[in-house]
Parts: sequence; structure tokens; C-alpha cells
Amino acid sequence: GLPATLPALPLELTVLYNSLLFTVGASDSVIKGEAEGIRQGLLRVLEACGACGQDLGTEELWEKVLQEVTVEELQAPLHRLGALQAAWWLAANQLGSVAGLFQLLSTAEDPGRAHCSEGQNKLLSLIKAWRVPPEGASLPLAQSAKDLKEVLHTAAAFLQGLQELEAGNFPTAISFLQEAAGGFCSKNILAQIHTCLGCCAQRMGKPQTALQHLKRALQADFQCLPALSHVAAVYHDLGEIDTELQALTLLYEALGKSPPAAASSSPCFLMRTELLVHTPVLTSLLRPCHPSEVKYLLAQRCLQDGRVADAVEHYLDFLSLLQEGLQQQVPLDGSSALPRIPEVFLEAASALEQAGRHQDAITVCEEVISRTTDLIPRVLRVEERQEQLESSLPGAELAGGLLSQKKESLCCLAWRAAGYLHQGWAWAKLGKSKEAVTQFSRGVLEHLEDAVFMCVCLPVAENLQPEVEVLQKIRLLSLLGRGTQFLELGRNKEALLDFQHSLQISPGDPAAASYLVQALWELNRKQEAAAQWQKFSQSCPAEDEQQQGQGRSLPLYLVSCQQQAVFPHSETLARSIQDYLRAAAQDTPR
Repeated sequence: GLPATLPALPLELTVLYNSLLFTVGASDSVIKGEAEGIRQGLLRVLEACGACGQDLGTEELWEKVLQEVTVEELQAPLHRLGALQAAWWLAANQLGSVAGLFQLLSTAEDPGRAHCSEGQNKLLSLIKAWRVPPEGASLPLAQSAKDLKEVLHTAAAFLQGLQELEAGNFPTAISFLQEAAGGFCSKNILAQIHTCLGCCAQRMGKPQTALQHLKRALQADFQCLPALSHVAAVYHDLGEIDTELQALTLLYEALGKSPPAAASSSPCFLMRTELLVHTPVLTSLLRPCHPSEVKYLLAQRCLQDGRVADAVEHYLDFLSLLQEGLQQQVPLDGSSALPRIPEVFLEAASALEQAGRHQDAITVCEEVISRTTDLIPRVLRVEERQEQLESSLPGAELAGGLLSQKKESLCCLAWRAAGYLHQGWAWAKLGKSKEAVTQFSRGVLEHLEDAVFMCVCLPVAENLQPEVEVLQKIRLLSLLGRGTQFLELGRNKEALLDFQHSLQISPGDPAAASYLVQALWELNRKQEAAAQWQKFSQSCPAEDEQQQGQGRSLPLYLVSCQQQAVFPHSETLARSIQDYLRAAAQDTPR
């Protein structure tokens, strides 16, 4: 409440500088409201000089103070306070304001030095060019202006590197990040910078360079587990599955241990780089992994690579984690690597089937079926005309909600149908053809026939196309599965109908075409079988490629079902038909 006086201001501004630093150090964060103390300090400077600036914004206030206040004793404390203001602006990602402030600070001390050379970054050049004010012996500082300058330079380089990374300008991002890595960094910040450098290199298609940076990140701070997660991702891109699994295993083990004391910040400052750099892109790159996510990735990678026994073990471990409350481990903001839980159950069922644990697979699928049954509406329309009509109704949010609800219903429909499909194959492997036919029939008829028939015959809303394609694939595989079991039971006419329906859903499908030929052959309609075989043989290569392309886009939980639907007797059937054709040609009178 005392009036501002020029003799007391140097001490007052130094006390303000120290108190703000101690506040930051005590709270371990840059508190936005504390910057108001800097503004009040500037207003007291103007008051002591007989000026006023209450109506000015913070940037205009700094400009007025630095241009009008020429008292020599105030220059050093004002410059230190300016550096502290720059820290607050960096924390708010106001890089333009920081550059403007250092332009004013440089102009105030030497008008000829307020420029940067061509090719240099303006902000970093201005920070480097700023002359640190001398420290008075009688006024100790909580953190020297020289150290604060180094922190500001590192933070500014780091922030600009992150901006360029987010914009996709990776070479420029690498230049800024390397500049930041050469500054005053704690071990934690150095690890973060090298992690970002590794991500840049990975996105530029330089996996070995990425691995070098990620290794440096872990050397700087072995607790930087996001770096280990990125290492696994790089090895995944390289197709080195063994090394990827090793990295994921190490990550899972590290997440299960109690974290030791945080990596030391050396040297230790009250105002540190880590308090000034917190952007969405950095948060995304350094998002902490959760044990359940890593366990799922281990299971998924093993299943994709055919390591069935390992996949089963990891999936069962994951399902046990569900019992412990997965919601407490995984963020609900959509950033998790986990798919929807029914899909994980179906993948687990697929792994169990391939491991020969068919009864367990049936049990897991029953869980999916029972949980999704009540979520499926009795009537579900998905044609394009219906969606256009709903979107034209008043209330775009309501229309969007209806579309989202339909997508969810289609997902539940697909999960339940896939459950029946897996159960059908499991019963088939157990030699229970009648039970297999029952489950395949449920997959084909009970809740798919009307919906998918509508999808095939009518234009489908674009937003629902992926879900509808999955449903069509499930119905195709269910028909093929049931048809194979009809063949096992000697019900060849019924098998033939299923294979004909399969070809209506997916014309030219190699498995459906081969099974159709076999069904005709078993029915002793050998001439028709031979004609169909010749027809499909001519178009087979192109359609095989098409089917393989479709297989790549299949959900993982359907891949094993498609593999089981592949026709196993192609060579035998081909020889039989060729022998028949040769015999028929010899019997034909010349």
C-alpha cells in the first residue's frame, strides 16, 4: 500500500522476481494468475515515474515501460522481470509475444542489435542476443538471469520443434529439437526431446535413426517408458516381430514395478524447461502406456504372427485384468490402443480355437453373445435413402445421434454373429456337425438375413459401409461353414444352396466357387461341375488377389474363420474333373 518511489523500486522488483520464482518452485507449475504480480510491478514503476498504464494490455504495458523508463538502476531488475514474463508466455505457448518482448529488451539496451541474421530463427536469435543484466552483490537472486535465459532458450527451441512436428515439417522440427537438446536440460527433458526426435525420424521413414534417438532417450532417463513404447512401434514397422515382442515384454514388466524416485533435474532450477513445455502433441507422444494396453498388444501381435500358445496366454491374462477393473487403467478419451471389448473376446476365442481349446472358445463366444443380445433392435434399416431422410430432419445433432446408434447396433450385430460363427467352427473341429450347423444357421439366419439382404440389395449409407461389409463377410463365412458341415452329413443339396447363396453375396469367391463345384460333383452332376470349374478357373487369379486384399482388411477376429473356410481339396478336385473331361472328350464321336 506504500506509494512507489524510485530508490526503493530496484529492491521491490527483485523481491517480486524472487517471490514469483519461489511460488513456481513450491507449486512445481507456472500458475497463470501469478503473472498478475508482474503487471502490478510494472504499474508501480510507471507510478514512480509519474505515468499511468492501467488501461493497457500486458504487451503494451511492457512496451511503454521499456521505452519511457530510462532510470539506469531500474534496467537490470526490469530485464530480469521481463525474462520471467517471457517464461509465463512460453508456458502459454505465446511465442509471438515472447519474441516481441525480447525485441523490446534488445532495443532498449542497444538499438543496433535487435535483428537476426538471415536463416536464423528470430525468437532464438533474440533470446541469444539478450544481454543478461549484472547481478548486484547486495541483492541475491533465487535463480540467476543467466540460468533463466538458458531455460528460456531451451524451452523456445523445444516448443517450436513440437509445432513443426505437429505440422509435419520434420526436418525443421529436428533442427529445433536438436537445438533444444544442446541446451540446459534435466534428464527428464532430454529424454523427452530424444523421444520426439525418434518420432520425427520414424515418420520420415528412417527407422534406424529413430531407434538411435529412442535409445538415447532411455539412456538419459530409463523411466521414459513412452520411448520404449515407440521402440516397439518402430520394430513393428520393420517387421521384426521377435524384437518388438521383447520390447513390449520389457515395457509390461516395467509398468508392473513401483516407479523409483523421479529422474534428477540437473542442474536444478526453480523455473525449469519442463514447467514451460506442455502441448497436446507432446502429451500425445508421451502418453503413458497402461499395462492392459501392452498386454493386449502382446496378445494381438502373437496372434497375427501365428504364435497361438503365447497369444492364448496373453489374452487370458488380459481377460483377468478386466476382472480387476479396466476402466481404472485405461483413459476414456479415445487415445487407448485397445479395440472394443467384444472384439478382444472374439480374438481370444480365435486364439483358443487355433490352440485346439474348442470348448473354451465356445464359452468365450457365449459371453459375447449373451452381452450383445439385448443391445440389438428388432428392426434396423441401413439404406442410403433412409439416412438421407433422417439427416434432413430438424436437429442435426439428433440425426447424428441416430446414425451413431445405428453404427453401434450394427457393431453389436456383427459381434454376436461372429460369436455364432466361431462357435460353429469350434463344434465342427470337435466333430459335432449337427451342433455346428445349428450355430452357423444362427449366424446366417437369426439376425443377419434381413439386415444383410437389405444391405446387399439397397445403397447403404456411406457412414455405415464398414460395419455392413463386416456383416456381409460374416454371413458369407457362416454360409460356407454350414455348407461344409452339410457336406459332412451327406446333405449335399442343402450344401449346394448355401454355396450358391455365398456366391450371390461374394461373386467369384474362390472358396465358395470350389465348394459349389464339389457339391455338384457329390450330387453326380458332373457335367455342371466341370462347366463351373472351367468357368471359375479362368477368372481365378484376379479374384484370388481380390480375396487376399479383402483378407488384409478383415477384423483380426475373423481371419482364422476365413482361413478355415479355404477349400482344402483343390488339387484332388481338379484332377478328378480333368480326368472326367479327358474321358468325355475320348467318348465324343469324331
